[in-house]
Amino acid sequence: MAKRTPFYDLHVKTNAKIVDFSGWDMPLHYGSQLHEHHQVRQHAGMFDVSHMGVVDLHGHDAAAFLRRLLANNIDRLVDGKALYTCMLNEAGGVLDDLIVYKVSQDFYRMVINAGTREKDIAWMKTQGKSFKINLVERTDLAMLAIQGPAVKDKAEKIFTPDQVEEIRNLKPFTFVSFNDWFIARTGYTGEDGYEIIFPANGTNKLWEDCIAAGIAPCGLGARDTLRLEAGLNLYGLDMDETTTPLEANLAWTVMMDPSERNFIGREALEKQIQQGVKCRLVGLILDGPGVIRNHQKVIIAGNGEGEVTSGGYSPTLEKSIALARVPAEIGTHCFVEIRNKQIPAQVIKPPFVRNGKKVSDSR
Repeated sequence: MAKRTPFYDLHVKTNAKIVDFSGWDMPLHYGSQLHEHHQVRQHAGMFDVSHMGVVDLHGHDAAAFLRRLLANNIDRLVDGKALYTCMLNEAGGVLDDLIVYKVSQDFYRMVINAGTREKDIAWMKTQGKSFKINLVERTDLAMLAIQGPAVKDKAEKIFTPDQVEEIRNLKPFTFVSFNDWFIARTGYTGEDGYEIIFPANGTNKLWEDCIAAGIAPCGLGARDTLRLEAGLNLYGLDMDETTTPLEANLAWTVMMDPSERNFIGREALEKQIQQGVKCRLVGLILDGPGVIRNHQKVIIAGNGEGEVTSGGYSPTLEKSIALARVPAEIGTHCFVEIRNKQIPAQVIKPPFVRNGKKVSDSR
């Protein structure tokens, strides 16, 4: 039987189309995926992301453990800041991508992907055996993302005046907490906004407050087209345990300095850097008819083939776009094989859209 988030009854009441996502009953849309996409790009929308895992890490060795566990360096964090990172296996493959928040010296919070929750927590427990830490999966919490250019102005209708002042002053990848409520200026859409982690018994009130503020419910369909336009990877499609961050446009999330920080997967990445990375993740914009779909073949004249990892239609650009893993030496143009036809496409460096605006088609 599929799992359900604390918002499930509200989704049904709002006439959501419910689908299975990583074993969870989740809303695909509430009538129009296209409308929900534009709502976030132009105004404000909200997403139930309570299927994602929240893991609290406490203990004297919390920081030392994360230095070993994660490819990015948590020493860059101060209290109230967050960091995007990958968690790797010994071969440098991506076990998951996640956000880690530093609450205090001995307290960190991690948000992990829904489809990897059990695997991630088991891995963390195994790697943490020699550290003085306590890992707690917070199944008592819910999570709502509110995203879009109008979200900041709507905060006063959701939070108290004192809270609003602190929330509005947040910079990207920072957060504040009020008792059991945790508000971070993070997101997965390419728009400004907040991700709110809070006690599950507060779901109805927060939902109703957001509706009253004009923040529209949005489903997983719009979340996917928004993240694709923003050039944000989806675990399981754009990277997995067989892919290193260097092959997934995530080299910026790997901190090799200081050289003495022996994080899991470091040796494999050093070897890959030394030998040269053979493939990389790029953006594609289709120049002809059709829609790019996952796993379609990418053909590079005189330089081999690649594969689409995430493809679809961009409502903002009104064109088909994709992320694709291709040979490292690709040029500025290629072909995508769609229904046995080779359709020309531009090769760009993601993102395609930033803050509601089309990004220049340059590499």
